[in-house]
Amino acid sequence: MRKNAKDYRHSSHCLGLATVHLCWIPKRRKAVLIGKIRNRLAEIINQVAVDKSWFVRSLEIAPDHVHLLVEYDNHHSIAEVARAFKGRSSRYLRQEFPELLKLPSLWSRSYFYETTGKISTAKIKAYIEDPHHW
Repeated sequence: MRKNAKDYRHSSHCLGLATVHLCWIPKRRKAVLIGKIRNRLAEIINQVAVDKSWFVRSLEIAPDHVHLLVEYDNHHSIAEVARAFKGRSSRYLRQEFPELLKLPSLWSRSYFYETTGKISTAKIKAYIEDPHHW
């Protein structure tokens, strides 16, 4: 399947499409991403994407991990993308939900990433949206 030029991101010196599948977990893999915390995390992730002009293609929040498929621009590295989502969400969630202060930090320092091409993006999106996380 061939993409149209309008499907790609344009900037003054480049044309392309960067999509990454990110997965990260709470510290000690605690199942804390439930109820109001889960809902607020989804809001924060979507707001980070809007603020950065990124596009959330798919999001699944399980009680003990997060899967995110995000299209981002060429000005940021994958590490910066992960840091933006994990950093802001940790700060806001720990301010708003004091029970999360029991953990030494909300997120573990590690994360999984996988860059995607035009064929695998659809497969990863289907994987994230599969209800196997519950």
